[in-house]
Amino acid sequence: MCKHILNAQVSIRSACCKKWFDCAECHAEQEKHELLKKNEMVFACKKCKKCFRKDAEEFEEADEYCPHCDNHFVLEALTPKAAITVEGEDERMDNRMLKDDRVKPKQQPRTMFDPDLDADKLG
Repeated sequence: MCKHILNAQVSIRSACCKKWFDCAECHAEQEKHELLKKNEMVFACKKCKKCFRKDAEEFEEADEYCPHCDNHFVLEALTPKAAITVEGEDERMDNRMLKDDRVKPKQQPRTMFDPDLDADKLG
């Protein structure tokens, strides 16, 4: 699974080392050599698991689909983004550990006339 493109629909076989990658960045991370670029590309559809070849020089709109299952594999690449943002300094901190900075209303001083107060607790 590609960590660079979330919606990768095909794997591409590199012409230089004959290995399968989801994108050029995956090849760059895993291999020490540069990616050899050729006009004829070999793809493996992730939906039907069948391989096919495409000529990059004569690439038409009809070539954006797998010839075996019609899976549309030429999509705008979606790159990963953080699902949530954290406002605190340390994202590992649990929100229950944060201090409540709200101003609490001042309590009225208790008097001997409060019905729920015992007279001996007044002092």
